[in-house]
Amino acid sequence: MTLTLAIVGRPNVGKSTLFNRLVGKRLALVDDQPGVTRDLREGEARLGDLRFTVIDTAGLEEATDESLQGRMRKLTERAVDMADVCLFVVDARTGLAPADRVFAEILRKRADHVILAANKAEGAAADAGVIEAWELGLGEPLRISAEHGEGMTDLYAALMPHADAAEAKAAETAPITDIEVDEDGEAALPGADKPLQVAVVGRPNAGKSTLINRILGEDRLLTGPEAGITRDAISLQIDWDGTPMRIFDTAGMRKKAKVQEKLEKLSVSDGLRAVKFAEVVVVLLDAAIPFEQQDLRIADLAAREGRAVVVAINKWDLEDDKNAKLKALREAFEHLLPQLRGAPLVTLSAKTGRGLDRLNAAILKAYDVWNRRVTTAQLNRWLGAMIEAHPPPAPQGKRIKLRYMTQAKTRPPGFVVMCSHPDKMPESYNRYLINGLREDFDMPGTPIRLTLRSQADKNPYKGRKKAGPSKLRKHLKS
Repeated sequence: MTLTLAIVGRPNVGKSTLFNRLVGKRLALVDDQPGVTRDLREGEARLGDLRFTVIDTAGLEEATDESLQGRMRKLTERAVDMADVCLFVVDARTGLAPADRVFAEILRKRADHVILAANKAEGAAADAGVIEAWELGLGEPLRISAEHGEGMTDLYAALMPHADAAEAKAAETAPITDIEVDEDGEAALPGADKPLQVAVVGRPNAGKSTLINRILGEDRLLTGPEAGITRDAISLQIDWDGTPMRIFDTAGMRKKAKVQEKLEKLSVSDGLRAVKFAEVVVVLLDAAIPFEQQDLRIADLAAREGRAVVVAINKWDLEDDKNAKLKALREAFEHLLPQLRGAPLVTLSAKTGRGLDRLNAAILKAYDVWNRRVTTAQLNRWLGAMIEAHPPPAPQGKRIKLRYMTQAKTRPPGFVVMCSHPDKMPESYNRYLINGLREDFDMPGTPIRLTLRSQADKNPYKGRKKAGPSKLRKHLKS
């Protein structure tokens, strides 16, 4: 448990820019238009020798109803309650706005510790705004520039006392953990220091944020009937039924032709990056309109990236004839996504929570298969039986000889077959071997990499010219 710092303030004062500087990465989307950040985003920050958790929040809005802005405000207030320290950011260039004074009063009532920062304070043009910030009654404002990195030393000095207090508290409440690392090449179980990485992807309004809120047991992510509310790939660490996981909620991915705004392009690329860093990808579909073109592209992307895939059908509570619908879905899945044959297909309702236990079991099973290891002896016995049942072809009269097979890697499983003429092996025979591996070694759904290689001739004299008779033999003959 480390110090938790929440960055709060009205929209477009530079909170996400400061968040990115503290974590040392471009994790939060940044744009000139206000209201880009809508969810709570956590990151591991470092400032000198300080290590702490920083939370980027949506801009504080004065709305208190159930509108989008009102729900964004509720999430920001939740972050204030969660944090050890709140960093209240104002814009030194534009000076104080009426909303700044309102929110300063809210923070005085809700937050235990508040640090005031006047951002965009580089240059003499910001002097008046920095002086005006004293009027909020929150102490001396820190003069910082998130864009240029100015004032970070002052922020370090302000955070140090709070970090020491949080460290002392953590020493009393820290749980005892004993994490074992398996070094035998078998699948390593996720532990507290290395949680299982899960990305939830899908089209807009499929229910991704609602699903993660249901798993968490609280309304941590912003949801609603509007499509495209989530814009960042939000990372949340949880313990789901005893398994430590880090779950990424990604922005809905639409067809490329429909993604026009700069902000949405950044959101989609953020989601693609989450897929690459995940171990298991949950492709969430809407039961009413499953397996549309974009759904297939997303699932194919996850398979090409070599990730374990789970297909989840949401809004199942709205279906009437569930048996007929499920049968049709399975047939469509086998036909449209043959590269993921056997992958778990789970029906659930993110709204009611039904089916979450099946989703958890499917994620763990997919992760186990993704780490599957097969011994070389088993593989070569299997390869002999496969060749006997269906010999490889003989292109141009030259039969391809499959000599032996071994597993080169896991995550996903990768196999190497040593053979003659690997460039002449038809793709259909590769699929025959891959499908056999899936069925005979219980590896449904996971991407399988199969590489054919030519065994190099180990004869050291190959390629040399044939030696002629020695000089002694020539002399004797003469």
